[in-house]
Amino acid sequence: MSYYWQSARGHLQLMHAARPIQDWLDDAKAPPELKRQLELARRLRAFAVDALHLPDNASYHRYADLGRRAAVWNAIAAPPYSLKLKTWCFPFTGCIGYRGYFDEREAQALAAQLRSDGLEASVYGVPAYSTLGWMNWLGGDPLLNTFIQYPEGELARMLFHELAHQMVYVQDDTQFNESFATAVERLGSAQWLATHASEAARVEYARFDSRRREFRALMLATRKQLEAVYADGANAQPMAERKAQVMEAFRTDYALLKRERWQGFAGYDAYVERVNNASFGVQAAYDGLVPAFEALFEREGRDWPRFYAAVRSLAARSKAERDLALGLLAPLSGPAAGT
Repeated sequence: MSYYWQSARGHLQLMHAARPIQDWLDDAKAPPELKRQLELARRLRAFAVDALHLPDNASYHRYADLGRRAAVWNAIAAPPYSLKLKTWCFPFTGCIGYRGYFDEREAQALAAQLRSDGLEASVYGVPAYSTLGWMNWLGGDPLLNTFIQYPEGELARMLFHELAHQMVYVQDDTQFNESFATAVERLGSAQWLATHASEAARVEYARFDSRRREFRALMLATRKQLEAVYADGANAQPMAERKAQVMEAFRTDYALLKRERWQGFAGYDAYVERVNNASFGVQAAYDGLVPAFEALFEREGRDWPRFYAAVRSLAARSKAERDLALGLLAPLSGPAAGT
């Protein structure tokens, strides 16, 4: 019960800190840059409804400064020779591959306990989370200081992703939920940038997104290598040695990207230093089915209402049926705009 109490207390504190956007815009003490970002968020919110047909509700019409760098901290874990995430089950979300805390120390304590149980564990800060629309009657999910200063394209991605969770959500299927929301954020932000953003914003986003795509490609290649190692129990070479070789190659290739393509950009350094099986497992949840959802969007004529209806139809099936249908779609997908 203590876990549920910290969740309820933390969310209520967050909601209490939120004030309507207009209040901040009318506040003479509010920084001009914050006001500019809130105005941008307001335009993005309207675009989400008008162009992307995402929910028109109370969420993201208020703003809160939490005075910290993350909204919550997630603890994740996986076995030493598997990328399958440990799951926790909750009343509304079902079983998910992480456990979130409003206090980083509690998340780190759980990670330490998981490591003592023989698992590989990590903790990462999350700038935003979705209450899936359950809290709209209390004012909805607010904008937060943890992401409001993101560049235009990244702020668009964040809002569209979290609103997508309020469109379709399936209990006990983290990969389906996160991949769907990631597809919406990519496709939606590409549409925003193409039709509403300045050339400077598009250039800034392209530079940032290029690095992200290259890093994710490296992560995916490494994930596949690790999966092959863990599936091959008959190899004479100890699995621990093969795993270590894959991880060393991953870090070498990362250093090469930094030196030859990113002009020394070091934004992923801390992540690469602590990366483990749980990290690769989380990436699979967010990226694994995105090509299939993008292919589905194309199949439905890039029509958002038709796309959502098709996703809801998939959500109503069993997990095995969903996975089969999405697996058949994935080979049809090419590089979608903005991905």
